[in-house]
Amino acid sequence: MSLAGKTLFITGGGRGIGLAIALRAARDGANVAILGKTAEPHPRLPGTVFTAAAEVEAAGGHALALVGDVRSEASVLEAVERTVARFGGLDILVNNASAVSPTPTLTTDLKRFDLMHQVNTRGTFLCSKTCLPHLLKAANPHILNLAPPLDLQAKWFAPHVAYTMAKFGMSMCTLGMAEEFREAGVAVNSLWPLTAIDTAAIRNILGGPEMTRACRKPEIMGDAAWEVLRRPSRACTGNFLIDEEVLREAGVTDFSGYAVDPALAPVADYFLPEAVLAASRTKLQQLFL
Repeated sequence: MSLAGKTLFITGGGRGIGLAIALRAARDGANVAILGKTAEPHPRLPGTVFTAAAEVEAAGGHALALVGDVRSEASVLEAVERTVARFGGLDILVNNASAVSPTPTLTTDLKRFDLMHQVNTRGTFLCSKTCLPHLLKAANPHILNLAPPLDLQAKWFAPHVAYTMAKFGMSMCTLGMAEEFREAGVAVNSLWPLTAIDTAAIRNILGGPEMTRACRKPEIMGDAAWEVLRRPSRACTGNFLIDEEVLREAGVTDFSGYAVDPALAPVADYFLPEAVLAASRTKLQQLFL
């Protein structure tokens, strides 16, 4: 199954993982609506929604750049309406937008707490709620949340309880909506990377430029998302998927091409259950514990 002619609505699609997913869909000839806040070049953040749209067009897709904020109901409503008006419907929602601040309780100010919950949990719920009336009309509808498995161990909460709550809020949207819309045939899944991914969050917040050498490129998430979004929606819902596991199921055995520096063992991402780490066939560094 190809994504040719399918319409995707991707939040935070101006760069990083969101852009990688957009470009992989574009190679099939998909329609891609990219919602993001960055309209003008930013000194610390690469790309804008307009440069991302140009890349989608160059890759073979049809793009719609949407300047907006997932925290604003009016902004999301307008963006979805413009997408449907432009492309005639909606097949796939990718909730990728995320705010990151993995800080301890005493150093987490309430402004940052609110931002993470408004973007991650509330934004995922709002975009899903707004897109669902259109997804319910689609032939093979999918919601894909870039959210971790629900591994409720204290070690994931103690160092950064506010951030964990906000990310697991996205995961709970997966858990609940998958069951709520199972009979209607709307697939709702989460996808999470086995390793840290070279994104602005790694460079600016989580590790700095040096850590990116032990990361994988965003393209691994783009390829994994493509595999998930092509699956029949009624047969694939309610899953907490890991990028490498998805690609291994699809027959990929060599992951060196995704490495920023193939000479280094990649760093394991946050929130990976012990069972996932134990089953991994890739040697991982574990720094986020």
